[in-house]
Amino acid sequence: MDVRLLEATDDPERVICTAARNDYSAPFVGDQSFAETMATIDGQTIEEKKRNLIGRLLDHGHFGPFEHPQATFAIEGVSRSCMAQLTRHRHVSFDVQSMRYVAFDEVDPEDVRDGAMVVTPPSATDPDWVGRNQRGGGVDEETVEQREAVFRESVTSSVESYQELLDLGMAPEDARFVLPIGTEVNIVMSMNARMLMHVSDMRAAADAQWEIRELTEGVLDLAGDWCPLTFEYYEEHMKDRKNRLAP
Repeated sequence: MDVRLLEATDDPERVICTAARNDYSAPFVGDQSFAETMATIDGQTIEEKKRNLIGRLLDHGHFGPFEHPQATFAIEGVSRSCMAQLTRHRHVSFDVQSMRYVAFDEVDPEDVRDGAMVVTPPSATDPDWVGRNQRGGGVDEETVEQREAVFRESVTSSVESYQELLDLGMAPEDARFVLPIGTEVNIVMSMNARMLMHVSDMRAAADAQWEIRELTEGVLDLAGDWCPLTFEYYEEHMKDRKNRLAP
């Protein structure tokens, strides 16, 4: 999995603070400098003022201003299973790699057996891995070897069948029906800062599935660099309080 920030609102926390101050400002914020807009906020420096205002907004549930800054992420190599969970969220824009127009006819099935093209879940190779709703706990080495063998054989056979159907003239949009739900896909995803925090509440939580949790943590790391005061406060005071930020 690879998660990258493609594009984002410049100086997002200036945008957040300006939008929030607009609600309580008699003068038009468009005619003011940022220093004038923030003049009545506690703090010795602009950075302190931004930190104080952002913390107060989040603490009091004034989430509207966080809908203004937007970020776009490129995501490589997640499963179609993970994609199905991610695309359930409203107010997020997606472009998803097409399996109608992108064929996998040149993929070597032996590479698939070695881990290419299909995401391998940890429980297929780690005897100590315990997933949610799993019956029982960890298993012995022999059992996990059997699991991995069944998994590898199944995904390899699926890709071989897919390629055979293509050779028999079936359209990729129909041949893809035999591919596993673990087939890798690339996604471009855009959302605002409020929605990003809400998705994180739901998908970085301990009870989320391992793959989407890893994806969300990767997005959060990038968000922390992009919008640092907001996501520092979120991580310290708000993370895992499900649905509080839901639009």
